[in-house]
This record gives sequence, C-alpha cells and structure tokens, in this order.
Amino acid sequence: MRISTKGRYALRLMLDLAANNTGEPIRLKDVAKRQEISDKYLEQIISVLNKAGYVRSIRGPMGGYVLTNAPSEYTVGMILRLTEGCLDPVECTSDKNICPREDDCVTRYVWKKLADAISGVVDNITLEDLLDWQKTEAGDYVI
Repeated sequence: MRISTKGRYALRLMLDLAANNTGEPIRLKDVAKRQEISDKYLEQIISVLNKAGYVRSIRGPMGGYVLTNAPSEYTVGMILRLTEGCLDPVECTSDKNICPREDDCVTRYVWKKLADAISGVVDNITLEDLLDWQKTEAGDYVI
C-alpha cells in the first residue's frame, strides 16, 4: 500500500490549519507557501475536506479556512480514508470484497494482520498528537 500525494498533502494541510489556528481564517495561499505545495493542488484537496465537513470555508477579503473541530477529534486514519479511500493493503481484506477462496486462503491472515496494524496506527494518532510531536521536535518543551 502506498499513500498518494493527495493523502499526504491533506494531512499536512490539516496539520497546518491546526498549528496556525489563531481564531482567524487561514488563507490557502499561506498554507501552500509554508508547505511548499501548489495552491491549485491544495484547492482540490480542500474541496474534499470542506465537503466532508472537516474544514469550514469563510469567504471575503479576510476569508480562508478553519478546522470545524478540535485537532484531537481528527485522526490520521480519518483524513487518509477520506482522501485515499480504503487503506487495506489488498482487496481481499476489504469489507466490500467477497473472495471465493476466503475460507481456504491462509495468506489472507497475513493481509488481514497488516490491515489491522495499519488501522491500529493511523486510527490512534490525532492531529493533536502530531502538534505535540512537532513542538517536541522543535524544542518548544519545558522540563
């Protein structure tokens, strides 16, 4: 399984909105500059996030985007599934797939364990966790 730039950039976009939240809307152009991502590509991604209700658009000269919930309410898994779709490493572990060999295929156990491990990681890391790690990495912590 490989996460595309759409998923990776969506996560960076959401993290940027969380990290730079001052109560004022954040312009996509500013995010694009900070993250070194094309603003045209971010427009496509923000559209998906907006339709899902993850962000809210504020129009006008001082407009931009804000998160609709606290960073602690967004998991990496939520963001990746929204932009990437299913995170299963192979089709046969998807809930939508019915494989005729399901009962006899021992390799399916490997793929299922891998899918569970991926979900176990991405569903247990929030934007707030990433913000905390970012602060620690930047040396903004106090002992």
